[in-house]
Amino acid sequence: MSSTASLSAKTALVTGSTSGIGLAIARGFAREGANVVINGFGKPEEIEAARAGIESAFGVRAHYSDADMTKPDQIAAMVRDAEERFGSVDVLVNNAGIQHVSAIEEFPGEKWEQIIAINLSSAFYAMQAAIPGMKRREWGRIINTASAHSLVASPYKSAYVAAKHGIAGLTKTAALELAAHKVTVNCISPGYVWTPLVESQIPDTMKARGLTKEQVIDDVLLKAQPTKEFVTVDQVAALAVFLCSDGASQITGANLTMDGGWTAQ
Repeated sequence: MSSTASLSAKTALVTGSTSGIGLAIARGFAREGANVVINGFGKPEEIEAARAGIESAFGVRAHYSDADMTKPDQIAAMVRDAEERFGSVDVLVNNAGIQHVSAIEEFPGEKWEQIIAINLSSAFYAMQAAIPGMKRREWGRIINTASAHSLVASPYKSAYVAAKHGIAGLTKTAALELAAHKVTVNCISPGYVWTPLVESQIPDTMKARGLTKEQVIDDVLLKAQPTKEFVTVDQVAALAVFLCSDGASQITGANLTMDGGWTAQ
């Protein structure tokens, strides 16, 4: 963010941030001087290492919340606790998400409900809790992690695609409601991002399809991305940081793609 506003003395809350994209975003904000609240599931020792690593690397305060993103009361309590602990929640990043792949007629109802709750409803409840403070302070940044699937569909991902399309619509609505309060609301729509989750799927796909690792990457994972390159978590984090800068103060209600050309086709 350099020559524009610093995030020092501000607080960023990032859901789904114990690994992958969310952790990179949290670290990106910490690098700019923000205190951060991370949230998500994982092994306690790995979560503590991530939390402590942020504090030691960037000299800010970092707190971990174990709020369950399927529980509206826990989401509201997480925001309240962050405000009490740090004085404000200035930046909210709704990043929590899960996936399940299945044909609609075979899609388990409980998986549909869980994906909609975590990928879409949790963003609504977190925004509902954080917006009053942002309006009071006349400054705020809300960033929702969408996906190329907020703009296009793939088969067998009905709940995920529905949730991500919903996130894009929720982003636009909130942006209009908050436009006069110096609070911007945007979503970032990455294509395939290189994360441990993606990497761990490769051996199973190699076995199931009888392909080499390179074939899985080029012909399966990156088939839709013309650059034939993965988006990196640090690239997504850099865009999130930019959206909190003075230079981005007139960007609101936008769906910003970072997908190697996927949705240009």
